[in-house]
Amino acid sequence: MGRLFVITLEGSIYKCKHCQTHFSLADHIISKSFHCSHGRAYLFDKVVNVTVGAKEERMMMTGMHTVVDIFCVGCGSIVGWKYEAAHDKSQKYKEGKFILERFKVAGPDGSLYTVSHDDELGSDDEP
Repeated sequence: MGRLFVITLEGSIYKCKHCQTHFSLADHIISKSFHCSHGRAYLFDKVVNVTVGAKEERMMMTGMHTVVDIFCVGCGSIVGWKYEAAHDKSQKYKEGKFILERFKVAGPDGSLYTVSHDDELGSDDEP
């Protein structure tokens, strides 16, 4: 491996709950209405300090998508996924965008999201 270069952000930051590596700014949130298997998830247009896994086809509540999981460069934790391609025309706006699972990141105020019973019942996007 080489030397790890980590980008430091300023402002209202979403960061890794394990190692505090910065991921994105609150200003880069496109939508807070996504859900995943651990509860709420936010759609971001820009995310830093992540590596990507292998492409895979994943059936979600809104149809088939090509996605890559994203991992924190600091500790290696999986923190969400990136949409590489959407098969449905109405979902094309997600391409190139990132999902950060709230359960896996700390919010700008340092808050940690916990899973509630209601969050486990349904999912807007991930099965």
